[in-house]
Amino acid sequence: MIDTLSLPVTFGLFGGAGLLIALLGVRMADLADRLGDRTGLGEALIGGILLGLATSLSGVVVSVTAAVDGRPSLAFANAVGGIAAQTAFLAIADLLFRRANMEHAAAEIASVVQAAVLTFMLALPMLAATGPDFTLWGVHPVSVVLVVVYVLGMRTTARVREDPMWHPVTTRETRHDTPDESPDSGGGPWPLLAQFLVLALLLGVSGWVISKTGGRLADELGISETAIGALLTAVATSLPELITTLAAVRRGALQLAIGGIIGGNIFDVLFLSASDIAYRDGSLYHAVGGGDLFWVALGAAMTAVLLLGLVVRERRGIAGIGFESVAMLGLYGLAIGVQAVR
Repeated sequence: MIDTLSLPVTFGLFGGAGLLIALLGVRMADLADRLGDRTGLGEALIGGILLGLATSLSGVVVSVTAAVDGRPSLAFANAVGGIAAQTAFLAIADLLFRRANMEHAAAEIASVVQAAVLTFMLALPMLAATGPDFTLWGVHPVSVVLVVVYVLGMRTTARVREDPMWHPVTTRETRHDTPDESPDSGGGPWPLLAQFLVLALLLGVSGWVISKTGGRLADELGISETAIGALLTAVATSLPELITTLAAVRRGALQLAIGGIIGGNIFDVLFLSASDIAYRDGSLYHAVGGGDLFWVALGAAMTAVLLLGLVVRERRGIAGIGFESVAMLGLYGLAIGVQAVR
């Protein structure tokens, strides 16, 4: 049906779905923060798992729908392009948090572990794309390995948070994750979780609209699917991460902000597993080109810089932010310039 709509209507649907995604993100940040308190799991873990999963639902719908439609570059670039955009969002949040460098203030071992897991997961698609073109029942083995690594990584994150082998040094600027609600407040976590799931469902529907309209825009405007995926649909479906990150920082929930971005990025890598299963013409990793792999490498580079920032914990740097935020914004800006001249 969307394929028969006029170009202005298609633009309108795309913009409307993006706006809905952004509005839902504000409410989800509040619910996730309260769920972290009521469940006792903390902001970083809830942000990395629940908020990361929910805010990524629209993106996974985009990638899977594109794969089913036979658009491998759109599916791939949407997933990995979102990782770069969302990591850059942390630098924007750092600019707004004036007390200190956000990565310094939000010291949390769970975020460090998740960033390391994400860096490893981003290396696997590059290995798959540059290795033998092999599939089992139409699915590349790396797609299965990504899921296994994710499960093991989240188990490790939970274990390390409960029994850490080291602790970050506390300074005047360090912001600790102090619960605002008790586990029994308001009937426990279940009412909040029910609201959260309804909003997540709406995000998924919005993602389907973004995918269909994004594919049509690529066809009508003559723009490559890589550019549409990495810079248009990826940014549109990443709006929940931007909104929830800024809302979390405003609430003082810094661990939730960083955990939500890293967790969302990890789920974005899992888009590739889902898309590879949905793509029935062979290995998704071998159906894409160098332009798509460029965004994987960019995501890995930006995540490595973020990981360094979380470990080094520079108090202040250029413009009151850390070196990692400056580097992440620079890398993302450079990538946009490279994509523009392709």
